[in-house]
Amino acid sequence: MSFGARIRIRLGALQHNFSLLKVAAGGARICSVIKANAFGHGLLVVARGLPDTDSLAVARLSEARMLRDHGIEKPIVLLAGVLTPDDLRHALNLDCELVVHNRLQLDMLEAAGPGSATVWLKVDTGMHRLGIDPDDVDEYLARLRRCRAVRDVRLMTHLGNADNTADPTTTLQLQRFTRVAADFAGDTSVANSAAILGWGEACGLASPDTSKIWVRPGIALYGISPFSAQCGADLGLQPVMEFESRLIAIKPVKNGDAVGYGGTWKANGDTIIGIVSAGYGDGYPRFLPSGTPIRVNDRRVPLVGIVSMDMLAVDLGQGATERPGDPVVLWGNELPAEEVAACAGTIAYQLICGVTHREPGEVIPA
Repeated sequence: MSFGARIRIRLGALQHNFSLLKVAAGGARICSVIKANAFGHGLLVVARGLPDTDSLAVARLSEARMLRDHGIEKPIVLLAGVLTPDDLRHALNLDCELVVHNRLQLDMLEAAGPGSATVWLKVDTGMHRLGIDPDDVDEYLARLRRCRAVRDVRLMTHLGNADNTADPTTTLQLQRFTRVAADFAGDTSVANSAAILGWGEACGLASPDTSKIWVRPGIALYGISPFSAQCGADLGLQPVMEFESRLIAIKPVKNGDAVGYGGTWKANGDTIIGIVSAGYGDGYPRFLPSGTPIRVNDRRVPLVGIVSMDMLAVDLGQGATERPGDPVVLWGNELPAEEVAACAGTIAYQLICGVTHREPGEVIPA
C-alpha cells in the first residue's frame, strides 16, 4: 500500500456535472475544456470520460497531440491557436479547430495550402487578453472565407467577469458581441462555466433555437463552482477529484512544543499530532496556513505549522485514537476545494491544477 498523496477521480461525478451543464445549456452544443491536464484531473481520463461531449478544448498543441496519439477522435479546439507556420502544419495534420486571435495567424492561414480547417475567430469584447478588435471582424471574416485552408468560420469571445453576476462588464461584453454577430449566420460561442450557470438567458441559452450556439464549460465540469461565494454543491455539482493520503506517524506533544520548520506553531496544551504523507511536492500548497481543515477518519482537524515538501502535520487533539495508515482527505467530496482555497486566499483552480501526480491516481468508473 502506498502512503503517498494521490488523487481519486470519480467518473460518475464527471458525467453528472456534464449532464447538469447540458440541461443548463438549453440544447447548445458543448465544447468541454480539458486544458492543463484537464484541470489536474488527467487529460486522457477526462477525455475518455466525456463520451457525449460535442468537442474538446485544449490550450496547447502538445495536449492535442497527446489526445490524437491515444485515439481520441472528437473535434479538438486549440484555444490559443498557433504561433508559427510549423505549428499550423502540425495542428492541421491533427485536424484541430483553430482559434484565430491576431493578424499573424490570419497571414499564416492565407499562406497555407488547401485544407478543410474549422476556424474560430476570437473577438476581444472587453477582456483585453486575446482577440481582435470588433471593428476588424468584417475584414477578418472576408479574408478567412477566401482562405483555401479554411472550410468553416465561427465566432467566439471570452467573458472576463462572468463569475460576478453583479458586475456590469459581462452585459457590456455580450452587447458588443451581439452587435458583431448580428449578421453572422455561422456558429458562435460565448459562455464559459460561469456564464452557463449565471448568465444563460443573456447568452441566448433560453432561445428557441440554440443549434448554432456552443458553450465551453471548464471548472464546473469538475464539480467546482465558478462563483467565489458558492461551492459546487450549492449548484448541484459533484467534485470529481478527491485528493487523499494517509497518516504515517502519531506524535504526542506537550504544551508549548513547536511543530515543523521554523516552529511557527506551538501547542496550546498537551495534544496529539498526526503526520500526513503529503506536502508541496504533491501539490498541497506551502502557503496554506495553520487552521486549514483536513479530514482524518471522516472528521475535520486543523493543519498546523508549515507544510513541508513531503509531509504536513495536523492537530488530532487529546485522546485521539487515530493510527498510522488511517485515511486523510486534503480536499474532495466532504471538504470542498473551494473552502481549502479560501484559506489561502486563492481559487480552487490553482489547487487542482497544481497536483503533481507523484503517485498514480485511481479512477472510479461511473
